[in-house]
Amino acid sequence: MSISAIQILILLFALFAVTRVFIKFRSRSIPATWATLWVVVWVGSAVVSLLPQTTDLLAARVGIGRGADLLVYLSVMALFYLVFRLVVRIESMQQETTKLVRAISMRDLDGVEDVKK
Repeated sequence: MSISAIQILILLFALFAVTRVFIKFRSRSIPATWATLWVVVWVGSAVVSLLPQTTDLLAARVGIGRGADLLVYLSVMALFYLVFRLVVRIESMQQETTKLVRAISMRDLDGVEDVKK
């Protein structure tokens, strides 16, 4: 079994990504569940790059013609889900910011009325 240049690049990138995940986890930038998910994704990428026939087997089981197509479908679904989560989180943060600004404005307004009396 010979390893191609792209397989080496994918392996090196996956190794780099896993080390970044561990660094972020140790600095408490990401929770354990997200760290685990990303490690699984990057290790899975490494395995698929070394054993590309595994995706063909999985694709055949779910009724998709090629393993590459299966990976594209799964990747697009995962990206859409992550975008959805980001949109929900951004919306929540905007609502929290609006509430905070209103509370500060009301507090400042009360302070101005006290000074006038």
